[in-house]
Amino acid sequence: MMIVLGALSAFGPLSTDMYLPGLPSMTRDLGASASEAQLTISGCLIGLAIGQLIAGPLSDALGRRRPLMLGLLAYIVASALCAVAPSVGPLLAVRFVQGLAGAAGIAIARAVVRDRAHGLAAARAYATLMVVTGLGPILAPVAGGLLLHVTDWRGIFVTLAVIGAALIAGTAALVPETLAAAARTPAGLRATRDSLGWLLRDRRYVAHTLAASLAFGTLMAYIAGSPFVLEHIHGLSPQVFSLVFAANGGGILIGRQLAATYVDGVGTLGVMQTGLACQLAAATGVLASTLFAPRLAPLLIGLFVAAASLGAVLPMATALAMEDHPERAGSASGLLGFTQFLLGSIVAPLVGVAGTASALPMAIAMPVCSVAATIALQAAR
Repeated sequence: MMIVLGALSAFGPLSTDMYLPGLPSMTRDLGASASEAQLTISGCLIGLAIGQLIAGPLSDALGRRRPLMLGLLAYIVASALCAVAPSVGPLLAVRFVQGLAGAAGIAIARAVVRDRAHGLAAARAYATLMVVTGLGPILAPVAGGLLLHVTDWRGIFVTLAVIGAALIAGTAALVPETLAAAARTPAGLRATRDSLGWLLRDRRYVAHTLAASLAFGTLMAYIAGSPFVLEHIHGLSPQVFSLVFAANGGGILIGRQLAATYVDGVGTLGVMQTGLACQLAAATGVLASTLFAPRLAPLLIGLFVAAASLGAVLPMATALAMEDHPERAGSASGLLGFTQFLLGSIVAPLVGVAGTASALPMAIAMPVCSVAATIALQAAR
C-alpha cells in the first residue's frame, strides 16, 4: 500500500518533472515565451494547490476512496487533453485541470497515513512515504528525456495518462478505506469553512505549514529555472539535463532516508531544523556561485545539497503540522498542500523574469525562500 500511496503523492513531480526536458521544445512549437512556458508549470501548481483544498475536506466527509478515484479519472482525461493542446492558452487551461485532479492523490495519501499512525511513527511513515515519492523526481525527468528520443513533448502527456490509469488499478486493489463512517465530518461549505478556520487559528499548524511551503518554494525556484539555466546558459542537452535533474531527485531521496533514520534520535523538530540550516547554506552557495563564479560544478553541488535538505524537511514538517488534528486529517493535509503549491506557483514564473539570459532570479529566489522558512519555523515555538 505504501508504494501506491507514494506514487499518489508523486503527482506533483510527475506532472512537472517529466515535462521539464521538453519545456524548451514546447516553447518553440507553440511560439511561447519563456515566462509563458513557465506559466504552464504555475497553472498546474495552482490546480494542485486548489485541488488539495477541495479534496482534503471532501475526504473527511465522504471517506478517502471515493474522492481519490474520481480525481484519478479526471487526471487521465486532463492529461490526454494536454497532449492535443493546439496553443499555449488551451494548454494552460488543461494543465490547471490536470493539477486540480492530481491534487486528490497528494492530499488523500497524507490523510491515509495520518489515519493509521501518529507521533514519531507518523514521522517515520511520512519519511517512508516520501522515499517512495522521491523516485518521482529521479525517474520522471529521465523518462521524459528518453521519451523525447521517440516522441515529442505531447507524448509525455500521453504517458501521464497511462500512469493515471495504472494508479486507478493499484488504488482499487491495494488502498482500503481508512476513515470509518463514524469518524467522518459533516459535508458542505459551512463544515469545510469551520474546519479550515479551526486550523488557521492554530499557530503551530500555521507556522509548520508556512515553513514547509517556503522550503518547497526553494525547490520550485530550482524546478522552474533549471531547464533554462542548465540548457540555455550552460549548454546541456535535454538528455543530460534529465540526468542532472534525476541526480538531484536522488538527493531528495537521500535526505528523506536520513530523516527516517535519525528522527528517533534527534526528534522531528531537530531533523527539520538541521535540514533547513543545510538548505539555507546550499541556497546561499547557489547565489554566491551565480554572482562570483558562474561555472557549472559549484552550481550543481549547491542544487544537489538544497534538494537533499528538502528531502529531510518536508516529511518532518508534514508530521508536525498534521500531528494535532487527527479528527480533520484530510482538511489539514489539503490546507498544507494548498499553501505549498500556491507559493510554488508564485515563485515559478518569477524565476523567468529575465528570460533565458540569466540565472540570477533563480539564485535569488532560493535563499529568500529558505530564510523565510527558517523564520516561520521559529514562530512555531
